[in-house]
Amino acid sequence: MDTGLELAKLIGIFDIIDIAIIAFVVYHIFRFIRKSRSGQVAKAIVIIVVAMAVANLMHLRVVSFFLNNAVELGLITLVIIFQPEIRRFLERMGSGRLKELFMAETSSGEVETAIEETVKAYVTMSKDKVGALMVFERKTLLDDVLKTGVAMDARITAELLKNLFWNKAPLHDGAVIVRNGRIIGAGCMLPMSGNVNLSRDLGMRHRAGIGISESSDAVVAIVSEETGSISVAINGMLKRHLTPETLEKLLRTELMPEIDEKKTNTAAAKLSDLFKGRKGDKTNGKEDS
Repeated sequence: MDTGLELAKLIGIFDIIDIAIIAFVVYHIFRFIRKSRSGQVAKAIVIIVVAMAVANLMHLRVVSFFLNNAVELGLITLVIIFQPEIRRFLERMGSGRLKELFMAETSSGEVETAIEETVKAYVTMSKDKVGALMVFERKTLLDDVLKTGVAMDARITAELLKNLFWNKAPLHDGAVIVRNGRIIGAGCMLPMSGNVNLSRDLGMRHRAGIGISESSDAVVAIVSEETGSISVAINGMLKRHLTPETLEKLLRTELMPEIDEKKTNTAAAKLSDLFKGRKGDKTNGKEDS
């Protein structure tokens, strides 16, 4: 007990600040890696480090030799693998926008408006059989995809979407990328799905939408140029022939889960209060009689 108190006395205010800063930075670095598509690589690195610790603890000399050499060679490999993330980090640091890496400013009102305007535009484009491909980014950053198109920063409106996907517009063949309710890229090229079991009547637009949903957690909304049908791709799965109401409900559920849950809880609470009120009225009626 005395030893613990003595150690506590040795800890100064600057030591606490030092530890707090390191903890803050490490936490946000792991959070940033988790949001990027390099998250799986980071998990593999953790597994290798744990395996090294176990091998050293159990005195597995051959295994330790190979793992130690693999780690030494892997440092160069890591720089190559995480090159997009490192470059993005340095660019933000140089431009004074480092805060954006750590704090994602998401406006629920802007996301809700984006969903409403998207549904409005998709209703018109579905009737006119205008092909459309929108990718709603979530936790997985799509910076690599953005490099293939034209960078933008625009509020989503139905008119803007219809102009972007008009069949004579220069960017109509590519995808529109949406981040936090705003368009950040247009005319972007998406990776095609390698799934050989996809229906043969699916065109390039649908295969590209499924492809990006396989490699990220994005929500992809598609309008078929041939039939005008509306589809949504999530986690490699395609939901086809959606009505505007189903499209809006699906986008709200996937892009605004917390708000959707709050609304559900609020509605449930109101029903519960209403039920209690009616029960109380009945009880009072019996007492009066």
